[in-house]
Amino acid sequence: MSGPVPGSERVVAALALREVCVGYGERAVLDRVWLDVAPGQVVTLLGPSGSGKSTLLQVIAGLLVPDRGQVLWDGHDLTAVPAHRRGFGLVFQDALLFPHLDVAGNVGYGLGVAGIGRAQASARVAELLDLVALGGYGGRSVTTLSGGEAQRVALARALAPAPRLLLLDEPFGALDRELRDRLAVDVRALLHQLGTPALHVTHDLAEAELVGDRVVHLADLARPV
Repeated sequence: MSGPVPGSERVVAALALREVCVGYGERAVLDRVWLDVAPGQVVTLLGPSGSGKSTLLQVIAGLLVPDRGQVLWDGHDLTAVPAHRRGFGLVFQDALLFPHLDVAGNVGYGLGVAGIGRAQASARVAELLDLVALGGYGGRSVTTLSGGEAQRVALARALAPAPRLLLLDEPFGALDRELRDRLAVDVRALLHQLGTPALHVTHDLAEAELVGDRVVHLADLARPV
């Protein structure tokens, strides 16, 4: 009896979207979206403002239930799984830091919620701050940070619980061009170092090419990609 041809086995995508549809009234925001993100891969989704990129991230994160379609992780259907049980991290354009907590408190917030012990959480926070080039910033007030520093803290906070997938929603949109490009390069290198798959959305082609291993246009996702 013959077996599969060597090398012909299909690798199961870490994240797979199948026929995802979202509409508001008569307007279809997402129409039969298909997308695969391979293990360890950073995919950038490119599209103009208002095209549905952020809506798609909300569906993946579990913040919005699609009208139709599936969100799969390692072949398992997550469509009905609530956001807090998906194990995904999310970084927005606005860093959304907690002003009453210092940098370390912000980065370690999710660890405390998860019940991680103080010593272990402290070590993880220090590790992440080093990884995002903010070693020694733990005791600083977040109100004293620059825009780029604040986004690095938000990134470290999202990565601290070791998410299975990182979702980046226009994370550099409020930064100037030079800082945006520098952070884009740093984030891609960090994700590769950690082996964390990610889906990054932007309307900026230059940023997309700096961050993504693959750049996919939202308009092309009504068929398998």
